[in-house]
Amino acid sequence: MVNDVFQDTRPRALSVSELNHQARHLLETSFMQVWVEGELSGFSRPSSGHWYFSLKDQKSQVRCAMFRGLNQRIRTIPKEGDQVRIRGKVTLYENRGDFQIIAEHIEPAGLGALQQAFEELKRKLQSEGLFEVARKKPFPTLPAHIGVVTSPTGAAIHDILTVLARRCPAIPVTVYPTTVQGKPATAEIVRAIELAQAHGVADVLIIGRGGGSLEDLWCFNEEAVARAIAACTMPTVSAVGHETDVTIADFVADLRAPTPSAAAEKVSPDQKDMLRQINDREFRLANAARRALQRLNTKLEHLSARLRDPRRELLEKAQRLDDLELRLGKAMGQRLDRSQVRSNHLAQRLTMQSPGKQLANSRDALDRSASQLDQAIQRILTKLQDRLKHTAGTLNVVSPLATLGRGYAIVRDEHGSIIRNARDVAAGDRISAHVANGTVMAEVKFVNPENSWFKNPGN
Repeated sequence: MVNDVFQDTRPRALSVSELNHQARHLLETSFMQVWVEGELSGFSRPSSGHWYFSLKDQKSQVRCAMFRGLNQRIRTIPKEGDQVRIRGKVTLYENRGDFQIIAEHIEPAGLGALQQAFEELKRKLQSEGLFEVARKKPFPTLPAHIGVVTSPTGAAIHDILTVLARRCPAIPVTVYPTTVQGKPATAEIVRAIELAQAHGVADVLIIGRGGGSLEDLWCFNEEAVARAIAACTMPTVSAVGHETDVTIADFVADLRAPTPSAAAEKVSPDQKDMLRQINDREFRLANAARRALQRLNTKLEHLSARLRDPRRELLEKAQRLDDLELRLGKAMGQRLDRSQVRSNHLAQRLTMQSPGKQLANSRDALDRSASQLDQAIQRILTKLQDRLKHTAGTLNVVSPLATLGRGYAIVRDEHGSIIRNARDVAAGDRISAHVANGTVMAEVKFVNPENSWFKNPGN
């Protein structure tokens, strides 16, 4: 009975753990995701790799944590006093009852404004057609001079000059110095581009710098720089930052290179490839000449095989051969002249772009090939002339006219048949004897069928 009178009627009390758990659940369901901006304070990085810090303003502060798996994506580690923006989830650390934000992303406080300005300028210039492919200027295959707008003390100019010295050291380079970071950089970059254009010596212009944060690269996102690049009459290459960095200059320039080194690679030819091309063209020229000679030789042999006995046809063929010889010599001379002109042109270009010793070696090799080609042509022509003379001599030897000239005659009976045997005629037959300069008509008086010299029957 006493127990019933003193029964506890107070409401049930929550444990601390239960209270913190319910508060955590309420916070996490009420704030799905938030962006918070403030000054970073109390930043620490224990051995676990997690980040712990506070965000504060003039009146309040809030604890924050960013775990290792997420903070490894952040390129620039924040430092004490930085103004930052974080994206994360509101929660409660139940063990201590601490209200905190679990950060998923962190960036400088001004990044959002910069990104917005970037997108607005990009849309504006794109609507004006400054990004159109049709307005991009073509690049020279072999630039005579390269201009570079960058800092004269940065890593970018060192990388560019190193690549150009390796690929084609004969190309001169002019550096138009400028700062590439900070507020004064925008006006200096514009002046450097205008100076390069007014100078007029470069036929391609590299504009860029090494990597950095968005703020570091911001001068290349300024409208003044973009319009200066668009107004430049020479082909331009944008080489700003690393491969993942993108600026307005990349869209306006005629070509974007992921790095300054890549820009130097894109605008410069490889002298080794040029030498290989020259050697290949020399080899193909020699082969073409050899094939042409073989075709003409085959044709000449075919014409020689069709030669016949009559002297007139022989003379016509000889005249035709002389004509072919003249045409062959003229054609080969013209081919050699064209080859020499082209070789001289290539040699002149190579003099401007390649070491002198390699160019001299190529010229000597070409001269030797031309000399050997001339000697081969002369040998073939001499051989063909000798063959023609021999053929003419052979024809003269077997010609019937030559036989008659040596005192022989062709004897025919009165029917015109050739008499080959003494028994084919009899005394009283009329015969004709064809000698070298005419025909003799005679009457047979006596026939000696024996193989002996003629004897007068009266003796």
